[in-house]
Amino acid sequence: MKYVLFVCTHNAGRSQMAQAFFERYGPADVRSESAGQEPRPEGIWPNVVEAMREVGIELADRRPRKLLPEMQLHADWAITLACGASCPYVPAVVEDWDIPDPAGKTLEETRTIRAAIEQRVTDLIDQRIDAIRADRTGHQLRLERLLPRLIEEFEGRRSAAEIRACADAILTGFGNAPVRSFVATLAERQARACLRAEHCDALATA
Repeated sequence: MKYVLFVCTHNAGRSQMAQAFFERYGPADVRSESAGQEPRPEGIWPNVVEAMREVGIELADRRPRKLLPEMQLHADWAITLACGASCPYVPAVVEDWDIPDPAGKTLEETRTIRAAIEQRVTDLIDQRIDAIRADRTGHQLRLERLLPRLIEEFEGRRSAAEIRACADAILTGFGNAPVRSFVATLAERQARACLRAEHCDALATA
C-alpha cells in the first residue's frame, strides 16, 4: 500500500479537502492522509465543512491531526499546501501547492479554493500516480533511517527544513552507493557534525 500525505499548518482546511478529494478519486491501492504541524483544536473551519458538503463530502466528523514523524516516514509522496517554513520535512518526494488558506474566508472564496484543490488532486492522480506507486529510491530509504536520529538530537536547535536539507545534501554524496549499513553510518556521522557546526557547508550548498 502506498501513501500520499497532505500537509498544511492547521489541518483544518486545505489538507483536509485534498485528502477527501483523493479518497473520492484516487485508486484503491494508494491511500491518503492529512496532518498539520499546529492542528486546530476547535476542528475543521466551518466554511470548509459547508463548502465540501455542497459537493457531497462530509468533513464535520473529522478532527485535525498532528503531523508526527512516523506519519512522515511512511509517506511515499507528500504535498505541502503553501504553508512555507511551518511545514516540516518528509523523506519522500515533496511538492508544494500554492493555494490560499481558507481560514476567515467567505463561502464564495472557499468554493474557489475547493475547486483549485480538486483540480490539483485530479491532476496528481492523472499525471503522477505511477510515480507514487514506484519503488522508493535508495536516497529515500536512507533518509527514512537517518531522519529520526537527527530529529531526536537536533529538534528545537535546528529547524525541520535545516535538518531535512542537511540530510539531503549529505546523502547526495552517496547517491551511487548500494543500500548498505556503512553508508547510513557515514552519512549520520557527517550530518551530525554539520548540524552541530555554527556554519554547515552542506546547508550552504543545499
